[in-house]
Amino acid sequence: MSEPLVTVSDLTKHFRIGRNQVVHAVDSVSLDIYEREIVGLVGESGSGKSTLGKTMIGLHDKTYGRVFFDGEQLPQAYDSSDFQKYAHRMQMIFQDPYSSLNPRMTVGEIVGEGLRLHTSQSKTEIRDATAEWLERVGLNADHMARYPHEFSGGQRQRIGIARALILDPDFVVCDEPISALDVSVQAQVVNLLGELKDSLGLTLLFIAHDLSMVRYVSDRIAVMYLGALIEMGPADEVFFNPKHPYTQLLVESNPEPDPEHERERESTRIQGEIPSPVNIQPGCRFSDRCPVAMDSCKHITPELIEVGEKGEQRLVACHLFGEEERSASVG
Repeated sequence: MSEPLVTVSDLTKHFRIGRNQVVHAVDSVSLDIYEREIVGLVGESGSGKSTLGKTMIGLHDKTYGRVFFDGEQLPQAYDSSDFQKYAHRMQMIFQDPYSSLNPRMTVGEIVGEGLRLHTSQSKTEIRDATAEWLERVGLNADHMARYPHEFSGGQRQRIGIARALILDPDFVVCDEPISALDVSVQAQVVNLLGELKDSLGLTLLFIAHDLSMVRYVSDRIAVMYLGALIEMGPADEVFFNPKHPYTQLLVESNPEPDPEHERERESTRIQGEIPSPVNIQPGCRFSDRCPVAMDSCKHITPELIEVGEKGEQRLVACHLFGEEERSASVG
């Protein structure tokens, strides 16, 4: 396998609140993302998915850990020159198409802003590129003079996609780009991202909480819970053969696409609420909600280990998978 385009090594992001309290938003996450690959990142709200994505591309300073992009280690904290250096290669599509677009700027100004800031192109070149990208995302070039409030949610998200991709980035973090959209529009946006990924050779981190949608669009799936990565593997393997009890419950609680089957099946829900990320104690973070928790789960933090066939890249952090599984997977 080729070298990864993005390598995250023990990445940690903590937010201090008050004198003695720390929010463990992201804790010691490590993963590789390869060129032209889509990695889906799933988990409940509050699991740290968006914070991980923003920290990877420098929108949050790193507390600990390292991020490598195309073999180069990225700064712990970005300054203006770092954003100038990396912005054209790493971009983000934000979750809310309503708050992420400046209401005082026209669509043409919003989409073309990156070119104005990071290239020396003329106004004519920027206008032509903006018109081209509006067409590529399914909008009309004549819409450049309009303002965001004149568009629907799905159209605004297309504007956000055009804004991110006009700089021809290598890596894009898609931060729940469909969660604020109507169900009828979600598939259109996902299909658009898939088409652009294939035509442009993009590498994507696709953050979402809809596991079936993530499985549809992703090559591999990573599962986060309370700031930690707890399972990762090929998309179909994680979806059809989940290892971690939390992933199993996520799959079981995923709604059926057929309304009749959904009405007939027995409803499965994850019991309780995701705990507070403030001053997390040792032990498995899912132990208080896990239906198969053991005594060791309360006190010993499970390591993310390789399971399954050698080279399968199936990782899980659970005490149900101990030394025997570790030996079998690497033997």
